[in-house]
Amino acid sequence: MNRLLIILVIAIGLFACQPEGRIYVEHQDLSPKLEWLKKDTREFKVPIEDNSISYNMSLSFRYVHGFQYQAVKVKVIETSPSGKEIVKEYDLKVREDNGDYIGEAGFDIWDSNHLIEPNKKYNEAGFYTYVIEHSMPNDPLNYAMEIGVILEKAK
Repeated sequence: MNRLLIILVIAIGLFACQPEGRIYVEHQDLSPKLEWLKKDTREFKVPIEDNSISYNMSLSFRYVHGFQYQAVKVKVIETSPSGKEIVKEYDLKVREDNGDYIGEAGFDIWDSNHLIEPNKKYNEAGFYTYVIEHSMPNDPLNYAMEIGVILEKAK
């Protein structure tokens, strides 16, 4: 009985932390060596139950103090449930023009969120697959920790 109560409290706590309207959140580690190799793509399977509404899609990027670039160039390959592929490239700005880091700081670690597709409409319901890789000139991309996908209902 005590185990059931503990599990219930943990589950409620996890759901309570999820902001209203958030459909999907997943972050994936890149490497314990704080680097992201071009060949190390990350795959996310995002469920779309309602394709009649709009969504806001964001990418999150976690990096370490010392990250040398102003922006991270990423390539995102979206595959629909029926297999249609769309390839897009984004620049995720992580430093201001004056060199200051962008995002929420936690000691030497920075978390940045980047709205890449506001009011996104999906043509069909089902699971969409997103494959993300960096497209920076240098490989590996040093001081990189995580990449993530966040999908929320548009307001």
